[in-house]
Amino acid sequence: MTETFLVTGASGHLGRAVIKHLLGEQKVAPANIIVTTRNPENLGDLAALGVTVRAADFDDQASLAKAFTGADRVLIISTNELAIQGKRREQQLAAVAAASKAGVGHLLYTSMPDPEPGSPVVFAPDHYDTEQAIKASGIPYTIFRNGWYDENLFNGLPQALASGHWYTSAGDGVISYGARDDYAAAIAAGLASDTRESTTYTLTGPKAYTTAEVAALVTEVTGKPIQLVQLSDDALAQGLKAAGLPEFLAKALVSFDAVTRAGGLGMVTDSVEKLSGRKSVSLKQFVEANKAALLG
Repeated sequence: MTETFLVTGASGHLGRAVIKHLLGEQKVAPANIIVTTRNPENLGDLAALGVTVRAADFDDQASLAKAFTGADRVLIISTNELAIQGKRREQQLAAVAAASKAGVGHLLYTSMPDPEPGSPVVFAPDHYDTEQAIKASGIPYTIFRNGWYDENLFNGLPQALASGHWYTSAGDGVISYGARDDYAAAIAAGLASDTRESTTYTLTGPKAYTTAEVAALVTEVTGKPIQLVQLSDDALAQGLKAAGLPEFLAKALVSFDAVTRAGGLGMVTDSVEKLSGRKSVSLKQFVEANKAALLG
């Protein structure tokens, strides 16, 4: 029997990339792919290919259960609701409940590295509780604990290059940055597989870097020097808010530096290459490919 694969959040960067790899190297027929989004009109190009596009709202569990009906393997891409504390958790737990109600045969989810209690990351509890709900559902699962994307550097690196200063509280902690498209290729392979076993993968880039090493690499590629300015978490938060960032975002960004300093983002695994069957993009390759964008 040919299985049907469903991807939530299909309008987002990761969702789009997963679908690209399903249709590409995984050779899944468009008729066997269902995608969900709040705004189906945004996915007209996929509908034109023969992909089934369904409306689904993570704030409406009934819409999720309806959208998941008939799907054998469902990938829940974590939502980006961060402004309201606890909202993301509610949305994702609703999706797990909807998958159970719809009789989904295998549930896949994009989490974060080590979301266990005690993580400094402000939204780690959202991921932890979702993972626990998936395990409690009794549905066979695959959890992808996605490491930090290379693309996260766009959040602050262009400003650091423009000013010549990179403000951080990460200390000597390291991050194993990985390309989002590499993660998407690995996730697509896991989704398209015929495994029935419950598994958790931590997806990372091929090497871990300190902030100083990233700055040196970026300087090497762009020719523009960056001076690191190490701050306390409180001082960094105050600086981010003074620069105009809303408090919830400033807290999130500071928590990223805190977890980096604590060693929570430095793990390096070969899961991306094993799942995708291709060599991971290095951070230097990413910076070289995006040099113009980083320079603004």
